[in-house]
Order: sequence, then structure tokens, then C-alpha cells
Amino acid sequence: MKTRTHRLLAIRKIIEGGAISNQVELLKKLGKAGFKLTQATLSRDLKFLQAGKRPDKEMGYIYTLPGNATGANPPALEGIFPLNGFVSMDFAWNIALIKTQPGYANSIASAIDTLDAFEILGTIAGDDTILIIPREGITREDIINILAVFLPVE
Repeated sequence: MKTRTHRLLAIRKIIEGGAISNQVELLKKLGKAGFKLTQATLSRDLKFLQAGKRPDKEMGYIYTLPGNATGANPPALEGIFPLNGFVSMDFAWNIALIKTQPGYANSIASAIDTLDAFEILGTIAGDDTILIIPREGITREDIINILAVFLPVE
């Protein structure tokens, strides 16, 4: 059985992966991915994800998520990622631990928080270590995929 978290992740991936102009189209793509839901549920999910619409030259208006209106990094991330201070990332269960050069952890954790990714509940930073706490149902691969855009994670 697919959970709400899985459904929200699928909606994010579909919206981020292509131009979706209406809920009917999004429902069809979710159906192909194995999700069965009503338009009302989808509408609530889009509201929860704070999805909005932006103008598109070819399709009129398309769905977008906060921080993804242009596909560019949010302004707060410009010049921060990728940082030379990143050393490595490892996991214990689904909790990520990032090692940094001394003094870099707070700025990298702040930048990760600025991403406002649904999958990441929060970060805790020390001087050279960051603990990333994922939401329930989020896998290691989900965390890696989010951070791979900005950090040299594998």
C-alpha cells in the first residue's frame, strides 16, 4: 500500500519532471505510477505542497513548487552550493550524517533548510557535522537525490 508520503513524493517528482498544466493530467500520471486518488485528494495534496501555477509559453500555465519557479537555485543558495567545505555523507537507517570541514556545518545546514524540501524535516548542525532528519517514509535515495543537485554526494 502506498502511503501519503509516497504520493506526495510522486506528485513532486511529476511536477518537477515536466510541464503539467492541470489536475486531470496529473491524476493520469499518478494513476500510471500506481496511485488511485480523487481530484479532491489531489487538490488537498497540491495545497499541502504549496503548489502554484506559473505562465508557460507553450501550455498557458503549469504547476510549480516553491523554489522551483524558474528551475534556478533559490537566491539564498547562490554561491553556497557546492561548498568546498563538504567532506562526506553517510547514513544510519535513513538519517543522514554529513561531515564538513571545521566551521562549514552551520552554513551548509542553513542552505539545506533553505531548500524547504518536503522530504527533510530538519537539520542539526555542529561545527563540522550535520544531522539530516527525514520525514517518515523517506528513503536514503530520496535524500541523496535532493542533495545531489548541490552537493557532491553519491
